[in-house]
Amino acid sequence: MSGETSGRDYGLAAIVDGKAAHASGIDHAEELVTLAEAMVGSDDAALASARQGLRDAMGAEALVDAAAVASNFERMVRIADATGIPLDPPVNAMTADIQEELGLTAFAAKSQTPDAGRLARAAGPLLRRISPRLMRALAPRLQRLIGAPPEPRV
Repeated sequence: MSGETSGRDYGLAAIVDGKAAHASGIDHAEELVTLAEAMVGSDDAALASARQGLRDAMGAEALVDAAAVASNFERMVRIADATGIPLDPPVNAMTADIQEELGLTAFAAKSQTPDAGRLARAAGPLLRRISPRLMRALAPRLQRLIGAPPEPRV
């Protein structure tokens, strides 16, 4: 969604595939994905190699930052799984095809979220196309409502 809102092209495979990540245009994406995968795996040698690869590519500070971000996401996922938090129905509907494309439905956490259903799955891609415009239109109102300063226009 953020890529569509910002007008940037993206490839969803970059989320789960280091080679695709390299082609995504994100600096050092392959090393970052390799580290993230190694962190949730059980191969200590792969983790050591991934850490060294990222350290070589980006430096020690970036390695620490990347490990902290990945660890925080892992923590949030574990808390959500442990408490049984499902995906919100609109998010589930808008992402059902993406979940399947990336193989996310194979994860145990998928059991926390009911199937989106045929109608929601069919409407999902359409909702995904119109939601960036809807969010841009609603953002100023929501910011006023919650008292947040408006985003600067570029």
